[in-house]
Amino acid sequence: MEKKIFAKGYCFSKIFIFFLLGCLIGTYYEEMLWFFKHHTFSTRQGLIYGPFSPIYGVGTAIFVILLGKHNETRSVWKTLLYSSLIGGLTEFMTSWIAEVCFGVEFWNYNHYFLNILGRTTIPFMIGWGIGGTILMKGIYPYLSKWIEKLPYRYAQPVFVIVFLFILADTILTYTAFARMALREQNIKPYTWIGEWIDDTYDNAFMADTFPVMQANK
Repeated sequence: MEKKIFAKGYCFSKIFIFFLLGCLIGTYYEEMLWFFKHHTFSTRQGLIYGPFSPIYGVGTAIFVILLGKHNETRSVWKTLLYSSLIGGLTEFMTSWIAEVCFGVEFWNYNHYFLNILGRTTIPFMIGWGIGGTILMKGIYPYLSKWIEKLPYRYAQPVFVIVFLFILADTILTYTAFARMALREQNIKPYTWIGEWIDDTYDNAFMADTFPVMQANK
């Protein structure tokens, strides 16, 4: 009987693990930057429960999805260019979706050097490029092999539980954002679920959980 290998090759479970790592690292990276800049702590999580920043997780996952294949033969300079474009586009689209669909503004770079419509900047894109290059050339090949060495009987159920938790957390978070935007328009919930969201995750809770968030005026 062939031994089962967890997250073998180029698969969804492996991409999700890199997404999760990106979420965690991105949150703590943002919090350290905030602390050094303002000398005070501020949570920079992007989901209601847990220190997860989906923008970094999505960026990391997209790096793996688009650059994982042929990673060994692709040059460092091409990886840097592609990572810069991927990261900048991800940041731009995340900002646009949050503003248009949920009426919130997580960041505004209008006063930053070489910004692109206030949603990303050329220097930040280069930062994404450097991070993506380090990920794909320095981390991904080794971490990918290490993940496959995890015992399948333990790793697979843990993966399923964590995936379902993140999925539920994401749905809950963006439902709460949607209800917050609707409350600003004085639109009452149609179901008991909306009423529960309004009672449990009101504006004060959301402002406390996401302190850098601003309502889109």
